[in-house]
Amino acid sequence: MPEPRFLQIHTLTSYTAALLNRDDSGLAKRLTYGGALRTRISSQCLKRHWRTAEDPHALHAIDGADAAFRSRELVTRKVVGGLAPEEVVRALEPVLQKAVYGDKGTTKQGRQTLLFGEREIAWLRAEAERLVAEAAGDPKAAAKAAEQWGKDFKKNIAAMRDATALPGGLTAALFGRMVTSDTSANVTAPVHVAHAFTVHGEESESDYFTAVDDLSEDEPGADTIQETELTSGLFYGYVVVDLPGLMSNLGPAASDLAGPVLHNLVHLIAEVSPGAKLGSTAPYGRAGLMLLEAGDRQPRSLAEAFRVPCEPDMASATEALTRHLADLDRAYATGEERRVLSLRNAAFEGAAPGTLRELAEWAAALSPRLS
Repeated sequence: MPEPRFLQIHTLTSYTAALLNRDDSGLAKRLTYGGALRTRISSQCLKRHWRTAEDPHALHAIDGADAAFRSRELVTRKVVGGLAPEEVVRALEPVLQKAVYGDKGTTKQGRQTLLFGEREIAWLRAEAERLVAEAAGDPKAAAKAAEQWGKDFKKNIAAMRDATALPGGLTAALFGRMVTSDTSANVTAPVHVAHAFTVHGEESESDYFTAVDDLSEDEPGADTIQETELTSGLFYGYVVVDLPGLMSNLGPAASDLAGPVLHNLVHLIAEVSPGAKLGSTAPYGRAGLMLLEAGDRQPRSLAEAFRVPCEPDMASATEALTRHLADLDRAYATGEERRVLSLRNAAFEGAAPGTLRELAEWAAALSPRLS
């Protein structure tokens, strides 16, 4: 078949008595689909847990994968933090804040949370140190030097990008970033993540719980009475990796990084759970089914398999998925290569079965075909 352009990753994962992703009122996030209310896990929640996971397959554990930091305080904590003398730093900081965060960057409330890679931060830190040294302890000289540096920031940020092999670190190379102060610093995300949702109608209840004061003698019984929501569900997840886009974002390091990145990403999607309410719900699950597809045609979600809610069990969901995939194959015949992991040993048309390790190794082997 032609060289693969997209890697599609489909999962079915079960969670019981958990509150995986909350809305602004503290309740589980929801989605209406096919006329039925479903429990939902946002793509932002999923991506954060994958990128920050402390795991044998953590993204930051890959050799050559630059770290990145997402914050409104990059300049305060990482660029000028610890520099002296303080009065010189105070003269420099407003200009640096505006350069990085835009015109409203002088206040924390006015800043947007941005993602910068450690090499970009190191470059900015070196610039701040140079300006401090040039000022020789004179705040007025520092302010003047900073003002000129700010006027030249477009040229300066171009120099920063030229000095950085992986702008925004591996996080930006995978999930993209937006920099309002300089749109040329934006990175387009090659990893596209759908919101996961239950393949059946929502299953939820209000959990009434109490806490007893161990040292109270005068008031027996509950000292604290509260309620929270718990949900259970079998979630369909969908991720697409634009393989040429990933190679482009990884730049000169693509030949070394792309394989390990795809390998670890497959492991993280299958094994890392959203981490809310760990102590009270232990919300740990692994994918009961993972289907990988590599092809050169536009991706297509298999969510339509669950527009009509199915029974809340793996057998019913797997049957609905295989049936819908077979219908798509008959209609479009796009010929994707496939690998599948299934706890129920379900067969998918054209999909070789394998363990998670084998699926991850197969995904990793796609990158040399793009070189």
